[in-house]
Amino acid sequence: MSRQALDELKQQIRLLEYLQAHDWQPARPLSRGRLMGLCPLHADHKPSFLVDPSKSLFYCYGCGRGGDVIRFAELYHELKFPQAVALLHQWRGLPPLLHETAGFYRMQLHRHTEAVAYLYQRGVRSPELIEHMRIGYSPGGCLRGWLTQLGYPLQALRQAGLVTGAGYDAYTRRIVFPLEGNLYGRSLSVTAPPHRFLPSAKGGLYAWEQVRQSPEVILVEGLFDYAVLWQAGFRNVTCSMGNHLNVRQYRQLCDRPRTVYLGFDADTNGSGQQAAQSLACRLREQGMNVRRVSLPDGHDPNSFFVSGGNAQEFQRLLEQACL
Repeated sequence: MSRQALDELKQQIRLLEYLQAHDWQPARPLSRGRLMGLCPLHADHKPSFLVDPSKSLFYCYGCGRGGDVIRFAELYHELKFPQAVALLHQWRGLPPLLHETAGFYRMQLHRHTEAVAYLYQRGVRSPELIEHMRIGYSPGGCLRGWLTQLGYPLQALRQAGLVTGAGYDAYTRRIVFPLEGNLYGRSLSVTAPPHRFLPSAKGGLYAWEQVRQSPEVILVEGLFDYAVLWQAGFRNVTCSMGNHLNVRQYRQLCDRPRTVYLGFDADTNGSGQQAAQSLACRLREQGMNVRRVSLPDGHDPNSFFVSGGNAQEFQRLLEQACL
């Protein structure tokens, strides 16, 4: 990529905009419009991260690293330069396209009885919850036509991962949840892979902005786990979409002192419990108060509620959660 193209990319994605999109908040203003805050690149306990919005540059007096938005993407996402540039290109172009896609899938949900029946089977029964999570359905075979009609070129759909190389809809017969810069699709078919994401970063913790001020947070693995807990009245819940947190998700959990309840799956092979134990140790090293929720063997939060569990019983599990 030419120097001119790189400069244009940095003009299009301002450093402060990118930092704020990744949860960075300034602690205090300095002279000439500069800002100081905690460094998102290391475990910072007093503000040492300087941002100059006018120059779109940063420097950390704690870890000694600095640069422009591309350098920040390299360090923050632990990528090499070409991958960081590609990620920024994708980040810049995805939001409008994903907004249109999510809106189209939401229109499809109540037009397909199989989708509504699947949600009911998974315990998702509240219209308020469906609206809150912006749940949709991808029947397949119609997204490409809709988006190209709106003016999106086929190549852009392929690059985003919404359309296959052969030109078919990538998401077919899947319940779809919009994420930050991505889409999660859960297959209704037993023959297809159950989980699907777009080929971009998983993003941060689900609905983090709505719980980040809470002194107690319930962390679960899956979006259907999140759904049943939110529906049952537990509004301090978030989801990591898997039992291994990425760097950003881990930093989000550690952004202030809090109690974290780990409601991971009680897998028969012990993988969920092992992941919870490992994460608990790491979080405690950062000063977090961690409690592991013991679900009945073979259950996750979703199956706990689907099989007849209720809010009072889950609250007791929280109260009995172990260190």
